Amino acid sequence: MLVLKKSVDWLTFRSVQPGLAVAQFRELQRQIPLLYALLSVNALAVAYTHHGTAPEWMTVWVPALLLTVSVVRLVKWLISPVARVSEEEAIRALKRTTILGSVIAVAYISWSLQLSRYGNEHQQSHVAIFIAITVIGCIFCLMHLPQAALSVTAIVTLPYLAYYVSPDDAIYTAVGFNILLVTLVMIRVLLNSFDGFAMLIRTQVHTEKLNREITKLAHTDMLTGLPNRRLFFTEADRRIGHCRTAGRELALGVIDLDRFKAANDTFGHVVGDEILGAVGERLRDIFVNHDGLVARLGGDEFAFVVEGDDAKALALAGHVCQALAAPFHLEDITVSIGASCGIATTHDVLGTSRELYDCADYALYKTKSERRGFATLYSPEHEQRIRSERAVEAALQVADLDEEMEVHLQPIASIDGGTVAFVEALARWTSPELGPVAPDVFILLAERAGIMHRLTLTLLGKALAHLERLPAEVMLSFNLSAHDITCHETVVAIMSLVRRSGVHPSRLVMELTETAVVRDFEAAEASMRLLRSLGIKIALDDFGTGQSSLSYLRRLPIDKVKIDRSFVAGADDVEGRELLSAVVAFCKSMRMQCIAEGVEDASQLRFLQSIDCDFFQGYLLAKPLPIDELVVLVQGRGLPDQRLAKA
Repeated sequence: MLVLKKSVDWLTFRSVQPGLAVAQFRELQRQIPLLYALLSVNALAVAYTHHGTAPEWMTVWVPALLLTVSVVRLVKWLISPVARVSEEEAIRALKRTTILGSVIAVAYISWSLQLSRYGNEHQQSHVAIFIAITVIGCIFCLMHLPQAALSVTAIVTLPYLAYYVSPDDAIYTAVGFNILLVTLVMIRVLLNSFDGFAMLIRTQVHTEKLNREITKLAHTDMLTGLPNRRLFFTEADRRIGHCRTAGRELALGVIDLDRFKAANDTFGHVVGDEILGAVGERLRDIFVNHDGLVARLGGDEFAFVVEGDDAKALALAGHVCQALAAPFHLEDITVSIGASCGIATTHDVLGTSRELYDCADYALYKTKSERRGFATLYSPEHEQRIRSERAVEAALQVADLDEEMEVHLQPIASIDGGTVAFVEALARWTSPELGPVAPDVFILLAERAGIMHRLTLTLLGKALAHLERLPAEVMLSFNLSAHDITCHETVVAIMSLVRRSGVHPSRLVMELTETAVVRDFEAAEASMRLLRSLGIKIALDDFGTGQSSLSYLRRLPIDKVKIDRSFVAGADDVEGRELLSAVVAFCKSMRMQCIAEGVEDASQLRFLQSIDCDFFQGYLLAKPLPIDELVVLVQGRGLPDQRLAKA
C-alpha cells in the first residue's frame, strides 16, 4: 500500500522536492521543442510516402491537424519566458506537459497504426520505423520529465507490440521484441540519468540554502538579530540611490546608548548583552511600521535609514529616544539607560551613506554634549563647524607643541582662610594660523587626531616646570583625558616624566572625569592604582554630571572629589542647597576631600563654609593666570583677601 501511495504521489507530482520542479522546467524548455520538431518532420515523411495509397483524410487532414498542434506547442515552449518561475508554476507546467504529451501520443499512435494497413511492405516498414523513432525521441527529449516519458512510452509501445507481434509474422515479431528491449534499456538509462539529475539539483538547492544562511549570518548581528554594519551601509546606499532617482528624501540616524557602559560594568557583560538584545527588540518593533532599516553597528551604537523629510525623521528619532529611556526589566533587576540620536538627510547632505553617517555622527556628538537623551538634526551650521574643526585638527597635526602650547594656572584655596593649596594646570594654545583656540575644542580634536599622548606629556612637562617656582606646600592639579587614563603607555610615560622632573609625586593630583573612567573602567582603575603607587593623588572631576555609580567610588582609589559648578550655581535656592549639602556629606562619609568648582560670589562661599567643604575654586578667588602673574599673586599675597574675609 505504501509503494502504491508513493507511486501515485510520484505520478501526480506531490512528492517533488523543492527546487527540482523548476530545474525540470528549465531543461524541458530546451528539449521539448526538439521533440515536437522531430514528430512534425517524421509525420510529414510518413504522410508523404503514403499519399495516394491511403485515403486523403489520413495523409492530408489528420497529419495537418497533428502538425498544427505540434507546431503550436513548439512555438509555445520557445516563447515561454526564461525568467525564474515559482515552484507552483513549474509543477503546473509539468503536469500540463504530461497530460498533453499523453493525449498527443494517443493521437499519433492511433493515426500511425491506422496508416500501416495501407501500402506495400516498404510503406508498412516505414510506419514501424516511425513509431520506433517516436518512442526513442520521446524518451530522450522527456528524460527530465520521467512521468511524461513513461506515459508516452507506454501509450506508444504497448499498442505497437499488440499490433505487430504475431505468430504469423516472425520478422515483425522480432522487430517488436527488439524495440521492446531497447525501450526497456533506455527507460532504465532514463531513470538512472534522472536520479543523477535530481541528486545534482538537491545538492545545488542545499548549497544555495547554505549560502543564503551564511550570507544572512554574515549580514546579521548575532546578539540582537538586527542587520550588521556591512549590510546597513550596502542597503543604505541602495535606498539613497533609489530615493534620489525618485526625487524623495531619506534620513539616516545614528543612535548611541546613554549610560550603557556604566550598566555593563556594574551588572556584568551578561546583563549588558541582555540589554542590547532588548534594545534590538524595541528598535525592531518601532521600525517595522515605518518601512525603515535599523541595524547595530557595533558596541552600543545603532543606526537607521527611513524615507521622509526632516520632521518625520526627528519625530521618529524622538520616539526611539523615548522608547529606549523606558526601564528594561531583566529577570531580577531593572536597568535604565536612555539614548541620544543624530540625524542627517539627503536634503542637506550629498554623497554616499558614509557621508550621511559622518554628518549624523557629528549631530550625535552635539546631542551628547548639549542635549543628551534627545535627537539633533544635522544642518549647514554644523557643516561650518566641521570645516572649522578640520582646520583646527590640521593645524594640530603640524603644530610645534613646545612653542605654541602654554599652561595657565588657576588657584584652589582652602575654604577657611583662602590659603592657596593647589593650582590647576589649564592648557592654552595659540596657533600661528588660527590664533587662540579654546581648550574644549583642541583637546577633543587631539584625541581624535591621535596626538593626545604627545600633547599630555608636553603640557605636564610645562606644568611641572611652573610648579618649581611656587611654594613647596602648593600642589599641582593636572587633568588627564579619557585616552590618557586608559592608555598604559601614556601612564608609564607620565610616571617617568614625574621622576625626571625632580618634583615629589606627593605634590601632584591627577584629575579624571567620570566619563573618562567609565569609558574603560578596568583600564582606568589599573592606571589610577599605578599612579597612586608612585604617590600621586587622584581627584574625580565634575562629580555628579557623569555616569558613575556609588560602586565605582568604593572601588576606585580616589582622594578628592571636585563638585561640578552646576551644584554650586544651584545653591541659590533651598533644593539646590540641600543637594549640595548631600553631595558634600556623601564625600565626607567616603573620607574624600571636597573641592567646589565655579565659586563666583561670597554667598556661595559662605554656604560652602557652613557645610564644611574643604576647598574652593572659581572667579571669586582668581581666574586662570600665566605663571608670572600667579607667582606675584601668591608671593605678594595678591589674593582677594577682603572679599574672602567678608564671606
